[in-house]
Amino acid sequence: METHEINKRFLDFFEKHGHTRVPSASLILDDPTLLFVNAGMVQFKPYFLGEVPPPYPRAASVQKCVRTGDIDEVGKTTRHNTFFQMAGNFSFGDYFKETAIARAWELITTSQDEGGFGFEPDRLWATVYEHDAEAAALWREVAGLPSERIQYRSADDNYWDMGVPGPGGPCSEIYYDRGPEFGRDGGPVVDEDRFLEIWNLVFMQDIRGEGSPKKGHPVLGELPQKNIDTGMGIERVAYLLQGVSNVYETDLVRPVIATAEEFSGRRYGDHHPDDVRFRVIADHARSGVMLISDGVTPGNETRGYVLRRLLRRIVRSVRLLGVHEPVLPEFAAVVRDAMAPSYPELTRDFDRISDVMRTEEESFLATLTSGSRIFDMAAEQTRRSGGTMLAGDKAFQLHDTYGFPIDLTLEMAAEQGLSVDEEGFRTLMEEQRQRAKADAAARKSGHGDLSAYRRLLEQHGETEFLGYTDLQATSRVLALMVDGVPATVAGAGSTAELVLDRTPFYAEGGGQIADTGVLLGHGVELAVRDVQKLVPGLYVHRVEVTGGEVAVDTELTASVDGTRRAAIARSHSATHLVHAAVRGAYGNRAAQAGSLNSPGRMRFDFTTSGSVSSDVLTEVEEEVNDYLQTDVEVQAYTTTKDKALEQGAIALFGEKYGDRVRVVDMGDYSRELCGGTHVGRIGQLGLVKLVTDSSIGSGVHRVEALVGTDALRHVRKEQLLVSELAGTLKVPTESLPNRIEDVLTRLRDAEKEIERLKMREVLGSADTLAERAQDVAGTALVAQKLDEGVDGGALRKLAGEVRNRLGSRPGVVALFAPSGEKVSFVVATTAAAREEGLSAGDLVPSFAEAVGGRGGGKPDMAQGGGTRPDGIDRALGALRDAVGQRR
Repeated sequence: METHEINKRFLDFFEKHGHTRVPSASLILDDPTLLFVNAGMVQFKPYFLGEVPPPYPRAASVQKCVRTGDIDEVGKTTRHNTFFQMAGNFSFGDYFKETAIARAWELITTSQDEGGFGFEPDRLWATVYEHDAEAAALWREVAGLPSERIQYRSADDNYWDMGVPGPGGPCSEIYYDRGPEFGRDGGPVVDEDRFLEIWNLVFMQDIRGEGSPKKGHPVLGELPQKNIDTGMGIERVAYLLQGVSNVYETDLVRPVIATAEEFSGRRYGDHHPDDVRFRVIADHARSGVMLISDGVTPGNETRGYVLRRLLRRIVRSVRLLGVHEPVLPEFAAVVRDAMAPSYPELTRDFDRISDVMRTEEESFLATLTSGSRIFDMAAEQTRRSGGTMLAGDKAFQLHDTYGFPIDLTLEMAAEQGLSVDEEGFRTLMEEQRQRAKADAAARKSGHGDLSAYRRLLEQHGETEFLGYTDLQATSRVLALMVDGVPATVAGAGSTAELVLDRTPFYAEGGGQIADTGVLLGHGVELAVRDVQKLVPGLYVHRVEVTGGEVAVDTELTASVDGTRRAAIARSHSATHLVHAAVRGAYGNRAAQAGSLNSPGRMRFDFTTSGSVSSDVLTEVEEEVNDYLQTDVEVQAYTTTKDKALEQGAIALFGEKYGDRVRVVDMGDYSRELCGGTHVGRIGQLGLVKLVTDSSIGSGVHRVEALVGTDALRHVRKEQLLVSELAGTLKVPTESLPNRIEDVLTRLRDAEKEIERLKMREVLGSADTLAERAQDVAGTALVAQKLDEGVDGGALRKLAGEVRNRLGSRPGVVALFAPSGEKVSFVVATTAAAREEGLSAGDLVPSFAEAVGGRGGGKPDMAQGGGTRPDGIDRALGALRDAVGQRR
């Protein structure tokens, strides 16, 4: 049974049983506790946490998931994957244990001819939480499982919670017996290779506190409504139903391995080290394509770093298979063809996906070359010092800076007859992991800190937003918070957070900053500084009490700063138009990667696989301003998400949309899903002026623009500057470019002449320095601190000239040049000195610490720098000692 058919049967089955079919959410959601979506229930967390009421009592989905904790283990076993699909059925206060168990059993044991999966009932086992006798009884009564195939397990295995205060409960797992050839008998508690978990049923019935029941902490009580959350591993079910032994041999993964076989001429299954590489390629290619499809681009932080690491592991695995030409776009095409039946967006967006992978591969191939040189230098230093083990910090540098996995460094070291200090490397890796865990723990605090706001939402419901049509409204204070604690009153001079029953104030979101304004009542005046939706649907107004005092139930007149709002609306509308123009220039691969809309100014980030031409951006600016002259009406309306997408509306990566969405149309030119505020007609923008553009990371470009009056002021300022410059240079404005070029040419010529004179002066001291050479154990040593201001180029040339003047003697030249808070140094050796074992590169470590620096180079010349010029005298002494000891 093909994997796509497994997905379809799961969703069809639960839809038939009254569940709403919900599409997979993006792999990146606005969740402070998660880097990527890692479970099927993630998109439903607001319903389980009680942040918003669920729009349906039952749901079913097949969710894309990525887990990154075991990246280094992928390929070494057939069990670890980064990308996988999790099928789940969910009940929000509707059915509970009995129905969940009955439906799961029905689906997996019903014959394939009748729409089920056809697993043999006598090969199925179940585990239950050690204190959940009810679930064990239901497995016997509903499914007919004999007691000997129902096993009790501790909370570590069979209790589930989110890792933060909130809902949790016991769970029950379904296992399939693969047979004696896969391990020992005795059920899942004995052997989880033979007995493979395929489905986990979570019975959410408890409220946990700061401590998890998994760690022995007591539950705080029962949930007011009991929920069901299940997760069935699609890949595991696929390889069982397809009669293969692991996920790498299934219909969605094996084609990638087959393509790698074609490229390399090697065969999967013939050789273990090669098999590891084949599996890394197959797993990471799929994960990489799916992440890029959802808007992740390679980078050096968070999600981008994970993606970069995945793609680079593919490249190095391919190279270790003997393939040196670029291959990532080819693997991407195979993934697209395999996955598109379930995820058609891969076909629509393939050009962009392929471009991102091609660009990253080209970048890494260049980095791989640089990293290999660093490795060769480290290996050479290790051998010269008489060692046979590459230092752990060198291996970590290669991993952290150049993306070299440790196994690549191990193989490269082995080829040169060296080992690697793996213990030292892993110590540094563990330190890095601990820092990452601390960061993740900090992110997890987000949900716990919002509990008071969730209670407000439960008590009062969602805030009614009036701001699309009104800038002023009468509102009532529903709740008041001071320093995050509920309060009944706040007096003059204090800051507070207010929840109103209705508001015209826009809360920050979708790239648009929040409104500001005032709240006025009888004897009370509040300045609204910010508005946030800390939990979905609840508008929290951050205010300063500027007069009187405000209390719960106070009636206020809410007034938005209309001038500021209008300027923000112009910026937001301009962002949509710039987005449309950029996509027109670069195609669908130019996807929005972020934006900021503030009064009179907009910022727009977009993905791109190559360089961005200034000429194209000029054309974008002209196109947008030409379109403004049409003065088309801006229309906003709500419709279903599917209908909006069919009409060509653009949805942004990572944004979470409901079944009903708001669409903003600007004629046929721009159509986007958007919850922000906009102008009524595009002519109100007046002028859009692009003022800056820059690259902000691999594959991401940023443009900034001024809008309306701010754009006009900018143009006037530039005109004034040009006029003043023309007056200073005494030429007409149209002659400025030629005149400025003439001035710059003369300036450059003058600078070159100054540098030539400086160099002549510096080199003129070579004879004097050579004459000062000291004999240190038979070596002519010139070790000298120079005057301030000698740059690195002059320092190298001077060291070379002094070395030449030492003739055929064994000689060492070391020159130090202070410059403010820094110091540069160069060490050079004569041929005779090198024959006697004196290497410039080896001498640097003997004194570098004294000047707070480091450096390196070849045996004939080395250079570096430091941050402690006051240590030069100590460095000179350390160098003399090092030369004397080496003789």
